[in-house]
Amino acid sequence: MYKDRLYLTPQEILEKEFNIDARGYRPQEVDKFLDMVIRDYTEYNNIIKKLEQDIKDLTDDNMKLKQEIRRLKDEVVTNNSDASANRSHNNVDLLKRISNLEKIVYGNNE
Repeated sequence: MYKDRLYLTPQEILEKEFNIDARGYRPQEVDKFLDMVIRDYTEYNNIIKKLEQDIKDLTDDNMKLKQEIRRLKDEVVTNNSDASANRSHNNVDLLKRISNLEKIVYGNNE
């Protein structure tokens, strides 16, 4: 993911040779600095790998949660339609009972 943006690897930095002329840099200072750069590069590589794994894990978790939301929404719709059917069935029963009670109370036993 990020590797295409980096020019150097820690190994390339380690193996880099500089030409030395009469007035060049001190090799010990250059080596010391390059050692620090190598440590930083190595740490950056480790951080990037960890973050890429975290992204993958979170993406997987996100997909699982979306599937769970869809399943729960479907379950709610199913439960609502079942409850609606039960309510209408209960209403019919109640109307029949009321009708029978009215017949008994008002004496209309037809």
